[in-house]
Amino acid sequence: MACSGALALGACGSSAPHAGDGASQAATRAATGAASSAPAHDHDDHSGEGHGSDRFVLAYDGGVKVLDASSLEEVADFPLEGFLRLNAFGDNEHVLVTTEAGFQVLSTGAGGGEAALTDLVFPATKAGHVTPHGDWTVLFDDGTGKITVVKTDSLDHSAAETVASLPASEEIASDKAHHGVAIRLSDGTVLRTLGDEETRVGALAQDASGKETARSEECPGVHGEGALKGEAVVLGCEDGVLLYKDGAFTKIASPDAGGGRVGNAYVTDSSPVAVTDYKEDPDSEKLSLSRLGILDSQSASFEVIDLPQGVEYTWRGVRRDGQDNAWVLGTDGALHKVDVSSRSVTDSIPVIGAWSAPEKWQEAHPALQIEGDTAWVTEPATKTVHKVDLTSGEVTKAEVGVAPNEVAFAKHTHQH
Repeated sequence: MACSGALALGACGSSAPHAGDGASQAATRAATGAASSAPAHDHDDHSGEGHGSDRFVLAYDGGVKVLDASSLEEVADFPLEGFLRLNAFGDNEHVLVTTEAGFQVLSTGAGGGEAALTDLVFPATKAGHVTPHGDWTVLFDDGTGKITVVKTDSLDHSAAETVASLPASEEIASDKAHHGVAIRLSDGTVLRTLGDEETRVGALAQDASGKETARSEECPGVHGEGALKGEAVVLGCEDGVLLYKDGAFTKIASPDAGGGRVGNAYVTDSSPVAVTDYKEDPDSEKLSLSRLGILDSQSASFEVIDLPQGVEYTWRGVRRDGQDNAWVLGTDGALHKVDVSSRSVTDSIPVIGAWSAPEKWQEAHPALQIEGDTAWVTEPATKTVHKVDLTSGEVTKAEVGVAPNEVAFAKHTHQH
């Protein structure tokens, strides 16, 4: 099965904290055409099934909920104030919750034990991107430019065994503070972005000793990255993409002269092809988009495809499945399958009601998560989560009592 991931490169920033009641609500499950009620649960800061299971995690205005990803039953509800971002740590158990203090560790219970919002916090003045890849997870502090590199297995593999103190880490200093991102490759190479508080210009590569080995300043507005098959790395630019492969950077321009901003890369480690978002006008404030970019790292080619007429999406609505296809959650409420080989939309599954993108990216709007051949779709307007079998098209749903915003997934792997 492909290991899929998506980096939210284009939708980042800060938001004033929000206060919420953190109330736990009853969940209602409904299969397509038939509904049934699930019992309500009350939770403290430690709860969940001891044997572990796949977990679907959602942030809302007032806290974070953990659901059993299969049944959609609530496992835990942790009240938290502020605008909460979620990032998988990469170990199939832990999720980092972005708070004002930094990156707070949430044990989901996917690997066993009770879900818990721990007291462990990787400190950051302005917590930004989290990039797990291979054996390493890299955290970026936008406020200082500090890069923190930790072993992906350093928090242990279950909620019951989560470490009691922060693990050992390595720190790398950026040249200047900026909204950036970094990744460590298997040979020890670290790719990190270049910029300051006003502009971002590109990226550099440095070896395990810290020596610079490659640099490109041909990527205005560089924003995040994704690692493909063979550890080719793609970075988004305001006018195309920057590809790092075989120790060197190559700039690939967008097909639209003077435009074509790439801000998000949706990748798997089993495919040489990256699917990206694509904005014709880099200066547009509009959140929703209607075209996708497809980068082939083997041929160093970049092309753009259109979605069906009238269908748009946001950065929260694109993911890759277990066969490396891309799925797009459209504003028509359907999931649209994109065959990356044929560069075409080949199937659609109706899931939720039609919706419109908000003016600000921080505002709750439908989000998509995929693991293998199963998708999870949030619908903030109805306070529901929908589970979709991408093979059969069957849809089940649960009421979660809150408007879901950001989401994350933790996979049960029997490692405990």
